[in-house]
Amino acid sequence: MKRQIIAMGGAALTPELDNLLLVDYFLKQTGRRKPKVCFIGTAHGDSETGRLRFYAGMSRFSCTPTHLPLFARTPRDLASFVLEQDAIFVGGGNTRSMLAVWRDWGLDVHLRAAWQRGVVLGGWSAGSICWFEQGITDSIAGPLTALDGLGFLPGSNCPHYDSEALRRPTYRRLIAGGKIAEGYAADDGVALHFIDDRLARTVSNRPRARGWRLSRSGKRAVERPLPTRYLAKR
Repeated sequence: MKRQIIAMGGAALTPELDNLLLVDYFLKQTGRRKPKVCFIGTAHGDSETGRLRFYAGMSRFSCTPTHLPLFARTPRDLASFVLEQDAIFVGGGNTRSMLAVWRDWGLDVHLRAAWQRGVVLGGWSAGSICWFEQGITDSIAGPLTALDGLGFLPGSNCPHYDSEALRRPTYRRLIAGGKIAEGYAADDGVALHFIDDRLARTVSNRPRARGWRLSRSGKRAVERPLPTRYLAKR
């Protein structure tokens, strides 16, 4: 049973729903004709806007969508609810608060079990950072900071690499100073597809968007673009 995580930099479910190439790719990785896919919007406090956008986007595909509320009535048997899904899609927002809520409910344990059973995990922004050992977050007002994640994947992660001006210099500086582990960054519209802890491929819904591998050499951060496949049909 292969373990899959699809970590997206951003722009997976735009407000206009005019580009759903990453969602299409994500759903296809389940191998199901009509997959059960669950949205977790904890990072935005289970906002109605995020939930409705998810359902509107999924209505374009052959799938069975649902969502997991953690600020309203939550399913009593969380383990069974999570394990019956084929895919779990996590939205953006406050990563630190999201992880705190997940841990209080024990959801982190159930998500790991689902991942090990072959449920495809993924999401954008907070839904990308959370799967790694560490990530770059704006959960706290002020400068971007490093945050410990769930550690399903080794290393660190930085989303919104091309769309938020401080992401790239902050990530490079923290890696250069040894304050965060080496890792991967993704421009908006880019998905890093990990299979069994290793990056298998990088895909995008924008023609010039890229994924990036960052490592440390001495006191410098070394940034290398990853081969990135544009998903649109040519």
